[in-house]
Amino acid sequence: MLKIKSLILVLGLSLPWMAHAQLLASKESVISFFSEATLENIAAENKAATSFINKTENTVAVKVPVNAFSFEQKLMQEHFNENYMESEKYPYATFKGKIQEEIDYSKDGTYPVTAKGKMNMHGVERDVEMKGTLTIKNSEVHLHTEFVVKLEDYKIKIPSIVVEKIAEEVSVKADITYLPYEKK
Repeated sequence: MLKIKSLILVLGLSLPWMAHAQLLASKESVISFFSEATLENIAAENKAATSFINKTENTVAVKVPVNAFSFEQKLMQEHFNENYMESEKYPYATFKGKIQEEIDYSKDGTYPVTAKGKMNMHGVERDVEMKGTLTIKNSEVHLHTEFVVKLEDYKIKIPSIVVEKIAEEVSVKADITYLPYEKK
């Protein structure tokens, strides 16, 4: 009976730790985009995204504060937030999805991955599929992905006066480094 009680106590104390050990949290993130247009190229970078990978469920979640994108020209940043992304009304872009491949996070290496899930941007949620790579080295995991966003898919309107300055498709890159999650 004492052994059973001891086992229950050990399991009870270790389960919360084991649950946290299965969660990876972003340590660093860089989300960038590039828009190549006839009159002007537009580029921006965001280092404020947060992300988690649940190794048990093989899921990934990313939350990007829209107003944290920085541009070379301050006026571009204003137009981006006020006129196009309406960041006061839609403060975040998010992705929640499932990694399709089984990943052994205990083995160092680079793994091609596909995540299927939902992206929400500018108040519009869409099913998406993203391809990328997970690189594992020691306990650090790095995710890299590149994809294209069509502005019309997310009801992002381009005023006709600047239509030659802004491309209808934007190339997006995400580089996120994860470490095991530690509750603070």
